[in-house]
Amino acid sequence: MFFIVIGCVPNQIEKTDCQCEEKVENKKAEECNIIEVKEKSDDVVVPFSQLKQSEWYEIDFILKSDNVKASWPAWQKSCSTLINQKQWKKVCSISNLMDDPSNEEIIDFFKTNFTLYKSWKDDGTDHGLITGYYQPILNGSREKTIKYSTPIYKTPEDLITVDLSELYPEMKYKRLRGKVEGNKLLPYFSREQISSSDNILKGNELFWVDNAVEAFFLEIQGSGIIKLEDGSEVPIGYADQNGHPYRSMGRALINAGELTKDNASMQGIKSWANKNKKKLKKFLDKNPSFVFFRELDRGLDGPIGAQGVPITAERSIAIDRRYVPIGSPVFLATTFPNSNESLNRLVIAQDTGGAIRGPIRADYYWGSGPEAGKKAGAMKQQGNIWVMLPKEFKINKKKEQ
Repeated sequence: MFFIVIGCVPNQIEKTDCQCEEKVENKKAEECNIIEVKEKSDDVVVPFSQLKQSEWYEIDFILKSDNVKASWPAWQKSCSTLINQKQWKKVCSISNLMDDPSNEEIIDFFKTNFTLYKSWKDDGTDHGLITGYYQPILNGSREKTIKYSTPIYKTPEDLITVDLSELYPEMKYKRLRGKVEGNKLLPYFSREQISSSDNILKGNELFWVDNAVEAFFLEIQGSGIIKLEDGSEVPIGYADQNGHPYRSMGRALINAGELTKDNASMQGIKSWANKNKKKLKKFLDKNPSFVFFRELDRGLDGPIGAQGVPITAERSIAIDRRYVPIGSPVFLATTFPNSNESLNRLVIAQDTGGAIRGPIRADYYWGSGPEAGKKAGAMKQQGNIWVMLPKEFKINKKKEQ
């Protein structure tokens, strides 16, 4: 974690239509005067240093038992952007020449051109938390009505996003968000401030929906579909965030004695919210983070992930890109939600998430709609992660303390 004190002279910091966090919005961070940067040592991560070279025989049997062809379209989508990177160019060029490969040909492709790594924690354990996410469908309107009264906001014009890695390479993936007042860059409005005033973001409403809790979980999922009363469906996706840290509403409910660990799932929280509407805002506001959305083109294969490509149901995961390179093939060994039944899949790391932190931490994308939501909301499993990287890919080694 970095603690930053900043003075900023406003000067036309241009913004682009950013599809995802992967895209740098501008390169004028030098216009901000960094007064002080204090580094918290336990948050310093040498990228990908928790990956240790493994052997293919460790996953050979379960890899062959998977229908890896189902992951090939997702891999090809990732290659559409990876091919522009030196370390990925060769493997993506080869895969682009493979016409409808069989399971055996796909496995041989990875074994021939990739090195297998397993992700480990500092304490020597090789398992971690695997959760699920999905694309919710919300009933909505382009106009505010009595029924549709909860706003979904687009990115406000006064939200400033600054990428600090141009000045401080060790702050890769760190972005500063705020608003300019006078000659200072101050924190942007929190969720509580936004939800307590109709005027703060007035004019930035993208849609209005009929359920505040569903809107809250839309932010956690990062994408969704707005179903209008005429039957049409409009996909929306992550556009930006207010810069405040994510805090778990479920954890707040547990700490307050409103729920237990056993029933603090997404379904449990929604059930609690339906019975406690007067308390709802208080606990929603426990999470100061707030997500802004943008309307996406219709007809996409899926929601847009952090890599900037559509993600694929049951073949895409969100990871912490400090530990797993975005776009990389991953073999995930876990279990189905609330079950001991094995879920072993070749998946592609195409997304990220504010709550997805650590070397063995993944969010498994189940797809769209209520059924996918049930699986995603119930998924809290343990699992192992193997990452496949091109032989040209150089892994950073952790420095000895």
